Amino acid sequence: MLDYLINFVGHLGHWGYLVIFLIVALECQALVGLFMPGESLVLVGGFFAEQGVFDPGLLIVVISIAAILGDSIGYEMGRHFGRGWLLKHGRHFGLRLENLDRVDRFFVKHGGKAIFASHFMHLLRALMPFVAGAHRMRYQKFLLFNAAGCTIWASVFVLLGYFAGESWRVVGKWIGSAGKIGGGAVLLVIMLIWFVRWLVRHKADIKRRCLAAWSWAFS
Repeated sequence: MLDYLINFVGHLGHWGYLVIFLIVALECQALVGLFMPGESLVLVGGFFAEQGVFDPGLLIVVISIAAILGDSIGYEMGRHFGRGWLLKHGRHFGLRLENLDRVDRFFVKHGGKAIFASHFMHLLRALMPFVAGAHRMRYQKFLLFNAAGCTIWASVFVLLGYFAGESWRVVGKWIGSAGKIGGGAVLLVIMLIWFVRWLVRHKADIKRRCLAAWSWAFS
């Protein structure tokens, strides 16, 4: 399927933007998205941009909008159908209960940060919008973290394809095997940034408490 899409997109010229848009939007949908080669097609799009078929800046914008729109549709489906629907129909698509429970726990534990990091892991990218909707997360909060994740994901993968050139398949295989590690690293960086910002905001209070503890310990 992927090879056919690559050849198809390569012969479409500027109409290829539309094909990539549709595949990326579909990859954001629960169940169907598990079988969509959106990530690979974005890498290919970057390669085609290096060949002059696409404009890299426009391609990033198109992919970002497609992902934001697709995730918003997935979010609304989650709000409307709920977890029970996903459990009922997921088994027909190879979705196991333990996988869904893992996505649920990841979302409950990290909230908006999980929305952002999910774009760098294929399973989460397909299920996280639905799960967020099923948990009734506020759409404004979902949109904020999701739009940031979509934009950075689109930029990173288009540029990877652009600079990797004909080696994009090697990059794609490496990303596929390292997705969980990469997603965890992204989440860790986000948490570290949040922690540093929290320390800066509470610097005076932390200093006061430390001095009080020191005085109590040595009084």
